[in-house]
Amino acid sequence: MDCQIIACSVRDIRFPTSIGLHGSDAMNKQPDYSCSFVELKTDSQYIGNGFTFTVGRGNEIVCCAVEALSKLVVGTKVKDIFNDFSSFWRRLTSEDQMRWIGPEKGVIHIATAAIVNALWDIWAKIEGKPLWKLITDMEPEKLVSTIDFRYIRDVLAPGEAVEILKKMRNGKTKREEYILREGYPAYTTSCGWLGYPDEKIRQLCKEALAKGFTQFKVKVGSNIDDDIRRCQIVREEIGAENILMTDANQKWEVQESIDWMKKLAKFKPIWIEEPTSPDDVIGHSTISKALKSYNIGVATGEQCQNRILFKQFLQMGAMQFCQIDACRLGGVNENLAVILMAAKFDVPVCPHAGGVGLCELVQHLSIFDYICVSGKIRVIEYVDHLHEHFKEPVVIRNGYYQIPVAAGYSSDMKEESLNQYEYPNGTIWQELSTAGVAKKD
Repeated sequence: MDCQIIACSVRDIRFPTSIGLHGSDAMNKQPDYSCSFVELKTDSQYIGNGFTFTVGRGNEIVCCAVEALSKLVVGTKVKDIFNDFSSFWRRLTSEDQMRWIGPEKGVIHIATAAIVNALWDIWAKIEGKPLWKLITDMEPEKLVSTIDFRYIRDVLAPGEAVEILKKMRNGKTKREEYILREGYPAYTTSCGWLGYPDEKIRQLCKEALAKGFTQFKVKVGSNIDDDIRRCQIVREEIGAENILMTDANQKWEVQESIDWMKKLAKFKPIWIEEPTSPDDVIGHSTISKALKSYNIGVATGEQCQNRILFKQFLQMGAMQFCQIDACRLGGVNENLAVILMAAKFDVPVCPHAGGVGLCELVQHLSIFDYICVSGKIRVIEYVDHLHEHFKEPVVIRNGYYQIPVAAGYSSDMKEESLNQYEYPNGTIWQELSTAGVAKKD
C-alpha cells in the first residue's frame, strides 16, 4: 500500500442512446448516456478507475473539473489518503478557490465523485477484494473514519455511526452468506421509458417477467392521459401481485404532483419518484403527507446534491425511499454517511442506477447496507443498457443481482469501448457524424 499516484487522466465517453430514445423521461427526452471516465495510475501495478454519469452535452465540463481537481491527487501516497480519508475528501471538496463553484454540489461535486470512486477502486484492488467486501470487513471505527461528518453532526455523530455498525455485528456472517447465495433483488426501468411505443412496453414487460422480475418502474409526467394508458398497460402485463413504481423526473409543481398522482393511484404504485425539484425539501414533505392515505410514498435522491440535503429530507419526513446515487454524491464516503443516516431514520435505501455503470457501482453499496447497517433486503434499480462495455458487468439472474467477486469497484471499462465511444473522435462518433446521424458539439 506504499505506492504513489503518479497520473490522473479523464476521458469523455458518450453513448448515442438518444437514437433509440433509451433513457427518455419527462425531463430528459433524448439523453446520450455518458460518463467522465477517470484513470489513476500509481507507481505500482495498481490502477484505479472511476467515473461519474451525465446524459451527454456538458460531459466535457465535468472532465475539465476532474482535470482541475487532479492536482490535489497526483503525487500523493495512497496510504496517506486511506489512513485519513475523511481529511483527504474534505481537501478535495474544500479547496479554497474551487469550493466557490460548488460548494459540494453541481459539476465540481460529481467530478469529485469520479476521482473518489477511482481511489476506492485502488484500495479494493490492493486488498484483493470487491468493494463491498472491503467495507464490510472494516472495523467500525476505521469505516467511520472515512466519512466527513461536517454539517451532519446534529443528526449523526461519528460515535453514533460506530454504534450502529457495532450493533449490527450480530448475524453479520449469516447475512453475508445469505446474500452471496441468494443475490440482491432488482427492479427494472427498461420497460417504461417515456419515448417507447405501447407495443414495445407490452413486449418488454413480458420479457422482463420471463426473466424473473417482479418490480417495474414507469416514467410519467408529460401527459396524464398517456400516463394512465401506459400505467394501465404495465399493470395489465405484470398483474396485480407485482410491484409498480412511477417516476416523474422533477417535472411537476408541488400541487400538480399531488393531483396527478391521485389520478394514477388506482394502479397502486408504491412510490412516485422525483415528483418536483430535487432541492425542494418542504415540497417533497407536502407531497408525502398528501399521498400517504393513498399508500404512495415519495422516492428521491437521484439528483440530491449532498449529504446535507439528504439530512434535511430525512428530518422532514420528505422521503419514504432513499435513492442514493454512486456518482451524484461525492463518492463512496458520502454515500456511507447517507446510508447510516437513513438507518437512523428507518428509511429504506433503494439506490438509483441505470445510466453508464451505475448498476455496477451501487450494488456494492446496497450489499454493505444489508450486511452492516440495516440488515434488511431492499431493492436496486436495474436498466439493461451498456453493461457490455465493462470488464466485470453486473449479472442479473431471475430478477436478482448476483454478488460481484472480482477485486475492485466493478468500474473497469473495456479499452475497446473507450476508444470507440470517446467523444468526439471515437470511431462510433466519427461514423455517426459521417452518416449525418450525430453532429459534434
